Amino acid sequence: MPIMDLSSIFMAVPILLFVGTFGMLLLTFSIIYFLVYHQKKIKIKNAALKKLEDEKQQIMVRASIKFQEEERNRIAADLHDDAGPLLATVRLYLNENMVNLDKHTLVQNVMAARGVVDEAIMLIRNISHSLMPPTLKNFGLESAITDLFNKINGSGSMSASVRFHDYRVRLTTDQELLVFRIVQELVNNIIKHSNAGFIHLTEHVGGRGKMYIRVHHDGTGLTQSEYERLNDSALGLGLKNISSRIKVLKGNIHFELDSSHTYYKVNLEIPMEKVAKEIKMTV
Repeated sequence: MPIMDLSSIFMAVPILLFVGTFGMLLLTFSIIYFLVYHQKKIKIKNAALKKLEDEKQQIMVRASIKFQEEERNRIAADLHDDAGPLLATVRLYLNENMVNLDKHTLVQNVMAARGVVDEAIMLIRNISHSLMPPTLKNFGLESAITDLFNKINGSGSMSASVRFHDYRVRLTTDQELLVFRIVQELVNNIIKHSNAGFIHLTEHVGGRGKMYIRVHHDGTGLTQSEYERLNDSALGLGLKNISSRIKVLKGNIHFELDSSHTYYKVNLEIPMEKVAKEIKMTV
C-alpha cells in the first residue's frame, strides 16, 4: 500500500480547517438569520392580531355608544312628545284667568288638571322603570328575572321558567343591572327570532366565586362561531351590547347547540368579586 506524502497531509489540513470554519460560520449565520426572521414574523403577526383586537374593541365601543344614544333619543322623544303636551295641557287649565271663573268651573278645571298631572306622573314612572326596573332595584336580580319570565309565561306565547339555586350573596347593584340587561337582550332575541316553544333559565354559584347562568330554548339559535362572526360585523347591535356588558363584568359568554341537537343554550360566567369601582355603566 502506498504511503501518503506528509507534505500533502500538511497542506490539506489548513484547507480542511478553512472549510470547517466556513461551514460553522455559515451554519451560525443561518441560525441567527432564521431566529431574526422568525421573531420578525412573530412581531408582524402580533401586530396584526393587535390591530384586529383594536378594531373589534372599536366596533364594541361604537355599538355601546350607539345604543346609549338611541336610549337617550328615545327618552328625549318620550318626554318631548308625551310629557310635553301633558304639561302644556295642565298649564291651559291652570291659567291666570282662573280667578275670574265661577266656583263650579274652577273645581272642574282643577280636577281635570289633576288628572293630566297623574297621567304625566305615570308616564315619567314608566320611563324611569325602563331605565331601572323597580323589582330589580327593590328586590334584586333573582326577583327581576323571575318577574320577567313570569310575564312571558303569562302571555301564553311560550313556556318560560326560572330556577335560582344559590343566589345568597348578591352582586352589586351595577352588576345586577348589567346581568339583567344581558338576560333581557337574550330573551328578546329568542322571542323575536327563534320561534321557540319554551325558554328556561338556571343559576348556580361555583366554588371559584363565579356565578353561572344558563339560558336554553328549543328554537333556532346561535353557535359561538356565529355569535363571534355577527359580533365582528356591522350587524347585530344587540349582540354587541351583550358583548360590551360582558366585558365590563369581566365575564364570559358561550353559545352552543346541545349535543342532542334538540335545543340551544347560552352560558354566562360572571365573577362575583367586587368590581363595582371599575364598572362604567353601559345601560
